[in-house]
Amino acid sequence: MQNLYFVIPTKSTTFVIKLKVQMSIYILGIESSCDDTSAAVICDGCLKSNVIASQKVHEAFGGVVPELASRAHQQNIVPVVSEALRQAGIDKKDLSAIAFTRGPGLLGSLLVGTSFAKGMAIGLNIPLLDVNHLHAHVLSHFIKREESDDVPEFPFLCLLISGGNSQIVMVRSPYDMEIIGKTIDDAAGEAFDKCAKVMGLPYPGGPHIDRLAKEGNPDAYKFSKPHIPGLDYSFSGLKTSFLYTVRDGLKNNPEFIKENLADLAASLQSTIIDILLDKLAKAPQLKEVKHLAIGGGVSANSGVRDAIQKFCDKRKIKAWIPERIFTTDNAAMVAAAGYFKYLSKQYCDLSLPPYSRVMV
Repeated sequence: MQNLYFVIPTKSTTFVIKLKVQMSIYILGIESSCDDTSAAVICDGCLKSNVIASQKVHEAFGGVVPELASRAHQQNIVPVVSEALRQAGIDKKDLSAIAFTRGPGLLGSLLVGTSFAKGMAIGLNIPLLDVNHLHAHVLSHFIKREESDDVPEFPFLCLLISGGNSQIVMVRSPYDMEIIGKTIDDAAGEAFDKCAKVMGLPYPGGPHIDRLAKEGNPDAYKFSKPHIPGLDYSFSGLKTSFLYTVRDGLKNNPEFIKENLADLAASLQSTIIDILLDKLAKAPQLKEVKHLAIGGGVSANSGVRDAIQKFCDKRKIKAWIPERIFTTDNAAMVAAAGYFKYLSKQYCDLSLPPYSRVMV
C-alpha cells in the first residue's frame, strides 16, 4: 500500500484527502554467482523480463576460470540490468526492491553482483533482499508468466541437482527448507562434466552427454554405484569407475572412445539417474507430499526429466519440471525468491558480505 494525498482548495478552506492505493511491486533480481550475468524484473510475482549474458571465454579452458568470470561480470552487469529494465517497460525509479544472489558461488563473481545491488539500492533508497542461490533454484517453480499459472503446493520435495550440489530438500514454505540428503563428495553435474572431459567432449559436457545418450545403449556398460547409508549421495566412485573403463578400453583399442561414444554417454547418464532416484525413493518424506520438484542445471537433462516424470506417475504425485531456461543460473529465480522476502519484510543489511560456501 502507498499513501497518496490530494489537495483540494476552496474559497473558504483547503481539503486534504488521503487515499491508500495498492501499487505494483517491482523486484529487480541480479544473479552473478558463477559465469552467467543475469538480471530480471518481476511485477507482483509475474515475470516481465529475464536477461542472461553467458561467458564463452571459459570453453577454451575446460571449466570456469574465477578471475575471468569476475572480470566478465564487471563488463556485463550494467548493460544486462539496463536491458532487463527496458524489456520490463519500467524505469529504475519504479523498482520496489532489489534482490541479489549473496551466495554460495565464486566469491569474485558474487562481489560484482553484491556491490552493484548495494549501490543501486542506496541510490534509489529502496530495500535490498539477499537470496541464497540454492533457495532460488528451489523456488524457480514459483516464476509465473501469468497470474493464473500453477505453482507447487507446500510442503513438497525438491531434488536439487547441479554442478556443485546434489540435495534432496524438504520444502515446507519459502522460508523453511530442510536438507534430508546431500552429496558427501562430488555433485551429479560435476560427474557429467568430468566424465565428458575424459571422452574429449567440449565444456560444459552435460548437454553433449544428453545429446549422445539418445543414440546409445544405456545397458552397454556397468559403472560403480555408491553404497552410502541414509539419503546422502556420492559420485566420486562413479567417476573413477568411468575413468578405469575408458582407460582399459583404450589399451585394447585406440579408437575405443570414438567407436563407443554414444554407449558410454547413455550408460553414464543411466547410472547417474539410477543413483539419484534410488535415494529419492527411500525418502520417508515422500509419503508426506503430493508434489515433487527438480531444480538446478542437471534438471535440464532429458533423461533426468523423463525419469522424474515416470517416477512421479508411478507414485501418483505431481511432478514439477522447470522450463529449461530456468534450470541454469538466472535472475528470474532470484527475483522470485526475493519477492517472498519482500512480502515478509526480510530486508538485507547493507553491511552483509557475500559468502562462497553454504548449504540450504
